[in-house]
Amino acid sequence: MSGFEIIGLFLLLSLLGVPLAVSMGLSAITYMVVSDIPLATIAHRMGNALNSFPLLAVVLFIFVGSLLNATGITYRLYEGAKLVVGRVRGGLAYVNVLANLVMAGISGAALADIGALGNIQIKAMKEQGYKEEVAASITVAAATLGPIFPPSIPMIIYASVAEVSGIKLLIAGIVPALVITLCLCVQVWYFARKYNFPRETHLRPWREKLHTALVALPALATPVILVCGLLFGWFGPTELAGFTVFYSLLLGAVIYKELTWERLLTGARDTVRATATIMFIVSSAAIFAWALTVEQVPAQMSALLLGFSKNPVVLLMLVNVILLIVGMFMESIAAIMVMTPLIVPPLYEAGVDPVHLGVVVVLNLMIGLLTPPVGMSLYMVSIISNVTAGAVHLDLATRFDVQEVTGSGPAMRVHIRRSVGRLWQRARTEESAR
Repeated sequence: MSGFEIIGLFLLLSLLGVPLAVSMGLSAITYMVVSDIPLATIAHRMGNALNSFPLLAVVLFIFVGSLLNATGITYRLYEGAKLVVGRVRGGLAYVNVLANLVMAGISGAALADIGALGNIQIKAMKEQGYKEEVAASITVAAATLGPIFPPSIPMIIYASVAEVSGIKLLIAGIVPALVITLCLCVQVWYFARKYNFPRETHLRPWREKLHTALVALPALATPVILVCGLLFGWFGPTELAGFTVFYSLLLGAVIYKELTWERLLTGARDTVRATATIMFIVSSAAIFAWALTVEQVPAQMSALLLGFSKNPVVLLMLVNVILLIVGMFMESIAAIMVMTPLIVPPLYEAGVDPVHLGVVVVLNLMIGLLTPPVGMSLYMVSIISNVTAGAVHLDLATRFDVQEVTGSGPAMRVHIRRSVGRLWQRARTEESAR
């Protein structure tokens, strides 16, 4: 059974509606049976894939996402962002973008951001006079900052598969996330004037503003603390996740006093369900990728790409197109597990930094969260807002131009490489001095 027959079986099962994790697992098992490979290899390979210290960070960040509403952090983040830009025209649209950026610095996942902030933001925007489809468009576009800005769950998984520094990769996601945030704010500014977005007319007393700011400050400080911890070498990805859980529990139980045992247990149960799903995908993708490796598919992929061109920019643009297509039909974590072993070797040979490639992979696959037929973020927002997926404005939700410039532009590529190098060196120097 050849590697391309394995891929063909996987595609056939996927088209028949079989879940991705099951499709990958069945394809790999079929290959092992046909090739007389001991089935004990399945347990060995799946177990090894999960026996990873960096993957513990994924579990902890999922737990943080489950705790956001239970600890009162979500509401304080929203109120803090509203205090800053709430009174300008289209203020709640800006609040939506900024609150999602701050939330991205805590949860690291788009669906967690939508689940935590989506109801609050869309309801508030509709009450102020925004059209439902506009509120949904801004929410789904801003929520995809979660997997880009550190701590990013997809980047942690990529780092584990590609065997690159998780800290370097998380730091590399800062600049692209800020660029996308700026571009989203420019879009909001333009459409606020074009469609006459409403503005908040209620003028709050200074005492109320001060109280809101003081209450929101501990929550707003969370991503700042986490990013500083990365930049100065205080935490690795897993340690960062553990600290985030501790800080979230501290805010909920001691400062905001909204965390109860019932909410904590509910968050733990939600974490177990979400973790089981992700780890099933990771382990199934691991044996699927192993089967492809045994059949020399990565080597054939390398020969194919390098035969097409050895120019790193050309290869990056080609990989962008491939990943955009894959992201439309494949869940992002599964896509990272399968595609990373295929594209890293040829692009590394062509001179592309694996850290930079990780940013490109995540940026492109996150567009898949906005596009059918998978489009998990798109469908989740459509359910929350009671609008059809087709009603979401593409001019507000699409960021293909930003993704491509950030991922493949020569200036941005050089900036990412140099910035990560300087920050990493500074962190290591300070750690050695201590």
